[in-house]
Amino acid sequence: MIKRGNSKKSINKTARDFARSSHTQTPRNRSGQVWVETVIYTLIAFILIGLVLTFARPEIEKMQDRTILQQSTEMLRDIDLKIRDMEVPGNTRILNIIIKKGVLKLDCGNDKLVFEMESKNVYTEPGKNISDGDIIVLTEKRTDYSLVTLTRDYSDKYNLKFNGDDIVKELSQASNPYKLKIVNEGEDANQKVVLNMSLG
Repeated sequence: MIKRGNSKKSINKTARDFARSSHTQTPRNRSGQVWVETVIYTLIAFILIGLVLTFARPEIEKMQDRTILQQSTEMLRDIDLKIRDMEVPGNTRILNIIIKKGVLKLDCGNDKLVFEMESKNVYTEPGKNISDGDIIVLTEKRTDYSLVTLTRDYSDKYNLKFNGDDIVKELSQASNPYKLKIVNEGEDANQKVVLNMSLG
């Protein structure tokens, strides 16, 4: 014969033990849960970083392009200062030319120095020549970029040559600086100062 009181106590104890075991996690289970949570948080962080970069990258590229264009303007000014300082025939200057992006054209046929660069940044008002000192800045809008041109015209006073010829020499993006040598070779028949350029 089973005693009712003892049976009831036994059932209650079993229920409590089951409830306790169902709410108690072993160290192994806890460590697995922490690992899963870490993976989820990491994925969320990567997604958020990706979204930020998607929206921020175009603006970062525009800022970088603007900085390069400003540096390129300063490069043309530096070349201009050296040229203006070469008044005596035989004077020679050697310049380190750094091209991070774009191309510097030594347009000797037209006696101009021209820097061109494709940019995400609309640097100046499109289609309009803007004077920045002696440098003319022109921004031309394309489908998905702008072509920015910086021009220094020397045709009024100088006759530019490259290795003695009226050619166009292009200096494009490079990891190392170009060594541009400029020599004052005196005046030509039109009383323009002949500046002969070469790469060292």
